[in-house]
Amino acid sequence: MKIICIGRNYAEHAKELNNEVPDKPVIFMKPKSAVLLPEKPFYYPEFSDNIQYECEVVVRICKNGKYIQEKFANKYYNAVTVGLDFTARDLQQELKSKGLPWELAKAFDGSAVVGKFIDLTQRMNIKNLQFELHKNGECVQKANTRDMIYHVNKIIEFVSQYITLNIGDLIFTGTPAGVGPINVYDKLTGYLEGERLFELDIR
Repeated sequence: MKIICIGRNYAEHAKELNNEVPDKPVIFMKPKSAVLLPEKPFYYPEFSDNIQYECEVVVRICKNGKYIQEKFANKYYNAVTVGLDFTARDLQQELKSKGLPWELAKAFDGSAVVGKFIDLTQRMNIKNLQFELHKNGECVQKANTRDMIYHVNKIIEFVSQYITLNIGDLIFTGTPAGVGPINVYDKLTGYLEGERLFELDIR
């Protein structure tokens, strides 16, 4: 299983981190070991003082494919959820300032929270899904997939030019504006179309 992540896919998020809006999808990856096991808390790592949440819509690949055309991409995923791309922002900024890759800030153990998957139906429009993240009961991120710069089918077309997609792979489609820090004893809850799909304690 691969975890393919899209960076800077919402214009307002790119702006809040003083990044340019990209002219093509920005890709990075997390290893399988990054997935936080269900029902487990997230333990704040010792190597960072600024872990931040990034809530994202996640799709699950259901068919192997390479060089997938955008018009056929919808046949390659069958389920959707919300998740968290935890980021060690201090470490990321340090690595970026040195021109170094920033996987250490994104790919550490437990950095990928994956909610309960919902099977996609013909009534669900992947380009018009509302999602939210609540922190200690307060909504801190709220967005709709229609605001993506690159929508899911375009992402699949782009990624599959370089990387073969396999059954079970996950694509984190990018976070909207509103990212922020977490603290020990916080509770994070993710919603898609009003349905709670994950609840997570920070320890």
